Amino acid sequence: MERSNITVSSLLAATLCRWELSGRRCTAVNTLRGGRVLTAAISAIDIALYDIAGKALNVPVYQLLGGKQRDFVPCFATTTAPMGPRLLDDVKLLIEKGWNVIRTVPHWPSFDEEKSIFEPRESIGPTATWLTKLRETVGNGPTIGIDYHHRLNVAEATSFCQRMPSGTLDFLEEPIRDETPEAYESLRTMTDVPFAIGEEISSKWQFLPYIERGITSFARVDVCNVGGLTEAMKVASMAEAHYIELMPHNPLGPICAAATIHLAAAVPNFAWLEVRTTPTEDSGFSDKNLFPLQPELEGSRFPVPEGPGLGIEFNEDLAVEQSFKFWEAPHPYRRDGSFTNW
Repeated sequence: MERSNITVSSLLAATLCRWELSGRRCTAVNTLRGGRVLTAAISAIDIALYDIAGKALNVPVYQLLGGKQRDFVPCFATTTAPMGPRLLDDVKLLIEKGWNVIRTVPHWPSFDEEKSIFEPRESIGPTATWLTKLRETVGNGPTIGIDYHHRLNVAEATSFCQRMPSGTLDFLEEPIRDETPEAYESLRTMTDVPFAIGEEISSKWQFLPYIERGITSFARVDVCNVGGLTEAMKVASMAEAHYIELMPHNPLGPICAAATIHLAAAVPNFAWLEVRTTPTEDSGFSDKNLFPLQPELEGSRFPVPEGPGLGIEFNEDLAVEQSFKFWEAPHPYRRDGSFTNW
């Protein structure tokens, strides 16, 4: 059997998990209830086990998930261009390169060189204005969305949507925090823009109200956060029964991308996969030296890999030589000195 790579966090979490292998299926049993960090570690173990099983059986992981529904996985691109002329240029470039699903980011004015200032209400006017211009520029063909990344409250999100003509946006991603489904239900009654929710959700139980109550139109499931492929398939089944498509969260690098591609190949209810290396963005995670074999885009889509396991290779020797690099999310402030969501 070929060796599969398991992260350090996975190995540490293994002391908290009991794995029961039965044929081609594996189940994780928690000794204690855990939050997102523990679930992320369980996800890593789950994905690694699918890789091991696929290599042992000489089949791609999607075969372990029930077989292939599609030959390629369509993706969406992101432009981080500020609201203004560059936004229009970026989107036109992406369309010329064959991308027809494009995500944008909100206006973020900064008034202090030492602090990252974000005033939610001040952002919504310029963002709505330029998104309206964007739709007028590119027409009705491309799918256009925006990721507000939990930065608004219900009133602000409602005001933002109401400042644009109906049909301007095809999806609004994570406009408010996800802890209270009732808040999203309230917002749902005040706008007709489809929601894309779920990147912070770490269990099928947390997904349940968003799916059962028709709150979200796209499930932003993250296989590296929700419990791995095993749990992601359960979320996909719940969503399928409610005519909700998956739009997976995928900013974490080649292993997450490969696992999500197999998920996307195996489920019928799939929309688009997030990809962060495009003509308008480079996340820097797709290191070809560290991952000599990894998913490769063909235009705006990934072909479904046919090799055994996940279909990736990891240079362990090179990884050992590298030091740990800590990354911390930005800490935006409002101008009154209070913190706000990143």
